[in-house]
Order: sequence, then C-alpha cells, then structure tokens
Amino acid sequence: MDIMAPSITAHLYAIYFLLGIMVFNLLTILNQHDFITMAKRIKLLTPIFHTLNAIVIYTGVIVAAFHHMFNFTVFLMLSASIAIMILEIKRYKKLRVIRSSEIELQEEFKKYAKKIYAIEIAIMISVYVIAKIV
Repeated sequence: MDIMAPSITAHLYAIYFLLGIMVFNLLTILNQHDFITMAKRIKLLTPIFHTLNAIVIYTGVIVAAFHHMFNFTVFLMLSASIAIMILEIKRYKKLRVIRSSEIELQEEFKKYAKKIYAIEIAIMISVYVIAKIV
C-alpha cells in the first residue's frame, strides 16, 4: 500500500471541489440578476475557495516532496495555484468596495468577475491537459 495514497486522493478531491466552486460562481454571476444576492453567494464561498486552494497547494507539495520530484509539471501546478489565489484576491478586493447604489460599478464587476472565473477555469483545465501530456 502506498503511503501517499490518502494525500493524492485529498489532492484530487480538493481540485474537483475547487473547480466546482469556480463553475458555481461563474454560473451565479451569469444567472443572478440581483447584485446583492450574487455578492452574498460569492462572499460565502470565498473562504471555502481559499481553503481548498491551500489544501491543493499543501497536498501537492507533500506528494512532490515525498517522491523527491520538482519538475516542470510540479512548477506549473504551483504557479497555477498561486495565480488562481492572486486572481481571486483581486476579485474579492474589487467586490468589497461596491455599494448597493453603484449600479455602474456592479455591471463592471460582473464583466470583470466573468473574465476572472473564465481565466481560472481555463488555468485549471490547461494545467490538467499539460500535466497529462508531459
């Protein structure tokens, strides 16, 4: 029995849940027309999002360190996780300053958030494809 099997399993499930939250948030932005409700849903999932991203990074580093490997794929995965974290922090900072009366900023945020979530999902998918190829 491989000692790293539970870590790999936790790593994969965290990735799946993280991707699920990204898709859910993107669908919320696309389908929710009331900005306050949309903002509350996204703010509720933000700590869970960051916790899952931290789990992904931590378990990935543990598995890589156990196998004494730091190759291009591991570097790509770490870079992608950090990029996703930075994008999410920027999105959150932009959301928290918008008031309920600022309709123009709300519409601008929706466009911005759609791009951010699309980029995050694209990063996840491209890292998966590159990891399978390399």
